[in-house]
Amino acid sequence: MYKQTTKGDEPWQKFLGPNLGYVMDMYEHYVNDPESVDPELKELFEQYGPPTASETAEQFDRKTSHENANESVNQEGLSNVYKVAAAVKLAENIRTYGHLYADIYPLHNNPAEKDLLQLDTYDLTEADLKAIPVNLLCKNAPELVQTGWDAIQYLKALYTKAITFEFQHVHEQEENAWLTEMVESGSIFRTMSTEKKSAVLERLTEVEEFEKFLHKTFVGQKRFSVEGLDVLIPVLDEIVAESVQVGAKNINIGMAHRGRLNVLAHVLGKPYEAIFAEFQHAPNKELVPSEGSTGINYGWSGDVKYHLGADRQIKHDRIGRARLTLANNPSHLEFVNPVVEGFTRAAQEERTRSGFPTQDVEESYAILIHGDAAFPGEGIVAETLNMSRLRGYQTGGTIHIIANNMIGFTTESYDSRSTKYASDLAKGYEIPIVHVNADNPEACLAAAYFAYEYRKRFNKDFLIDLIGYRRFGHNEMDEPSTTQPKLYEIVRKHPTVREIYATKLQEQQSLSSEKVEEINQRVQNKLQKAYEKVPNKTVHSGVLLPVVKEQALPELPTAVDADTLQELGEHFVQWPENFKVFPKLARILERRSKALKEDGKIDWSLGEALAFATILQDGTPIRITGQDSERGTFAQRNIMLHDINTNETYSPLHKIPEVNATFAVHNSPLSEGSVIGFEYGYNVFAPETLVLWEAQFGDFANAGQVLFDQFISAGEAKWGQKSGMVLLLPHAYEGQGPEHSSGRLERYLQSAAENNWTVANVTTAAQYFHLLRRQAAVLNTKDARPLVVMTPKSLLRNPNSVSDLGELTAGSFQAILEEPLLGKNSAKVERVVLGSGKITVDLKEAVQDQAEELDWVHILRVEEIYPFPTEQIKKVLSRFDSLKEIVWVQEEPANMGSWSFAEPRIHELAPEGVKVSYVGRERRSSTAEGDPTVHKKEQQRIIDNVLTRQEITIENAVTR
Repeated sequence: MYKQTTKGDEPWQKFLGPNLGYVMDMYEHYVNDPESVDPELKELFEQYGPPTASETAEQFDRKTSHENANESVNQEGLSNVYKVAAAVKLAENIRTYGHLYADIYPLHNNPAEKDLLQLDTYDLTEADLKAIPVNLLCKNAPELVQTGWDAIQYLKALYTKAITFEFQHVHEQEENAWLTEMVESGSIFRTMSTEKKSAVLERLTEVEEFEKFLHKTFVGQKRFSVEGLDVLIPVLDEIVAESVQVGAKNINIGMAHRGRLNVLAHVLGKPYEAIFAEFQHAPNKELVPSEGSTGINYGWSGDVKYHLGADRQIKHDRIGRARLTLANNPSHLEFVNPVVEGFTRAAQEERTRSGFPTQDVEESYAILIHGDAAFPGEGIVAETLNMSRLRGYQTGGTIHIIANNMIGFTTESYDSRSTKYASDLAKGYEIPIVHVNADNPEACLAAAYFAYEYRKRFNKDFLIDLIGYRRFGHNEMDEPSTTQPKLYEIVRKHPTVREIYATKLQEQQSLSSEKVEEINQRVQNKLQKAYEKVPNKTVHSGVLLPVVKEQALPELPTAVDADTLQELGEHFVQWPENFKVFPKLARILERRSKALKEDGKIDWSLGEALAFATILQDGTPIRITGQDSERGTFAQRNIMLHDINTNETYSPLHKIPEVNATFAVHNSPLSEGSVIGFEYGYNVFAPETLVLWEAQFGDFANAGQVLFDQFISAGEAKWGQKSGMVLLLPHAYEGQGPEHSSGRLERYLQSAAENNWTVANVTTAAQYFHLLRRQAAVLNTKDARPLVVMTPKSLLRNPNSVSDLGELTAGSFQAILEEPLLGKNSAKVERVVLGSGKITVDLKEAVQDQAEELDWVHILRVEEIYPFPTEQIKKVLSRFDSLKEIVWVQEEPANMGSWSFAEPRIHELAPEGVKVSYVGRERRSSTAEGDPTVHKKEQQRIIDNVLTRQEITIENAVTR
């Protein structure tokens, strides 16, 4: 038998031939990386040092081949050491591959062959294992485990039953050791009292009976039943209960449709009668007095019930109140993930002092419930996982649950992913994974406890792969047997988890059959009583939504006195004495600061910095992110300075005197969708904060289109969810090609309605200054709405976009600007040109030397496109009695930009007999030319057509 040896009797003497070679090879790995070898071998190397051979391989071969050689080799010792190595390998394989053989599928056994777990695979017997010390195989085993044989059986029970684990990909030694200890010491399996078991059964009964009640009462209506994954509700209960006990103040949940109504009813506490009223299409304001996602929608267009979210206040004796939030989510399944992470970061941060916000990750955390087809299928999942450890986005660990019903609509797993498990994507982010059978409630609760304990200790993500099935079709109008006939033969015969658990508790004599029946009856009675409270059960005719008049934000005082601005300008060039700014940048910053005192010329970036600084002085926190937002894509912002010697950072906005609001600026990952969603969620949860997201180039926002369409533009109309988020989208044609020209202005205008957001294309530093200050002033008020700004590129440094200091110290944002060089003799003006953005600055440059000859034309810049400044334009037009023509000019092709949006509005406001024309590029499939020479010619043609006294026709308006 192998036994512990002393230093003078090293175990390496027992290794010969290939076994010695193997051990020596492992020692080389150990020297390079001690964590790369099995823990037991590592322990032997630490105790005995490097393995050494007592004889050469040739000597060994001679001795073993000679028929009458002395038995100088202790073959028994060699064999036993080999057995130890084999047993160690078996134990490690159980840990690493046990999940392949685990009982985690409710409808069938695990199909994997168990070769890796068979003793004969390792040339081992029960007797061999009984001779091996326990601590070589399992250091954390309970006292009942006495031998190596017991240890192997114990490990098999842990890793191949209804719950199993994957965390070999977690490379942090402390984390991996903790995970192993929690599992193998049995710490995750807490003893459940009879009362707890009874409560779990009652919850499962509520879950099942609620679904059954909906099924029979509202026949054929979609509800996206949770049945088959009923245990999801107790799992959420467990996670929430654990977190509230240790002080979490905000728990934010994101999920898709399946099971949402059950989560709303049982986790969020939405009254049954409110949900029944929504199915009945009955008014329920007397049931749920407040408007919003907990009731029928009044005053806004609303959404289907399985998209809606809710809030719940939880009372706890020790910590007081905690807020539980289920986020609203459209059918774009996983796109709610970054939104919920934004909620969570906002809830964790304190923003009432200067500098970066302080973050307490214990204040709040997120639970994200994913679909098994969506988790590997939707790219937004990977984008969001990538944010989990980034400085500007991490939230101290998210608990992920894959609600795994083993099918996506009608698509089998083998057609929807290229991985074994739906959860495999998480391995790349070193997220521990638990696979658990949804028909085993107690194993599922152990997984929930394990998840929160890991998050609490390491502040990192954890994933529970909750494997169940789907009892009905994708929705309640689908017949699943048409596409999965064999599967649904099994499903129809399979007992529910409530039935399985009730039977188990009765067999354990934890509950009597009478008690089980009493629970059933009590739940059914509760549902029936709730249904009887629903008023007017006949379907009503609905509520006609009011017509919403387009209305701009109120004109607000946004000017700032000159002394304040000049003092801030000086502050922008003050940094610590030993802090060395890049010399060229230092000169640029100093020149800007001097401009405030000398000629008062303020460029775009200085105007922005002054806006930020004064907004902070007013007490409004600011958060700005984007792929290069610290410096600015075009090297224009430089709001975060870097020491050229140490690379330490410093922001002048963090040191402005008498500021009690934070300024956070972060360079984002190369991801639009997840970052936009995060910032939107942050702003919704912290509506008093000015949150800005900046695209690197405007049409890079294409990658986040779902967030614009489903959340930012429509969130208030669908869910009553307000936002004051700012989108900065670089836009203008400088001959840089299609992807660096258009911010897709037309898409934001297409979605513009019901005062859902402001769309602006401003052209001067002063206009930008006032626009940002106005936006900050309406945050967290009834007027709050998102702001879309087509920001400039070449105009950042164009002398025609600079402003005088007086334009910041007086006035406010103007929806239109008139060209001051033109229109002086109103009797002569025959053509009024309307345009927006950089093209109007190009026109200004073109008319500077010929203003007198152009007395027949006038130019208006439309700085705010939505809401469209109809009355302001009418007022200007009324001055021109000789007006014959209104021309809309733009750089973009005719099917893009503002023309399609502006045309009907211009026709409506045009005086009788005045022609409305268009000048710009013709309709195109791509946004811009890819050749700068062609671009220049096309741009010149547009300007010439606008300023040439000829009738504008389709031909000369759009052709070369």
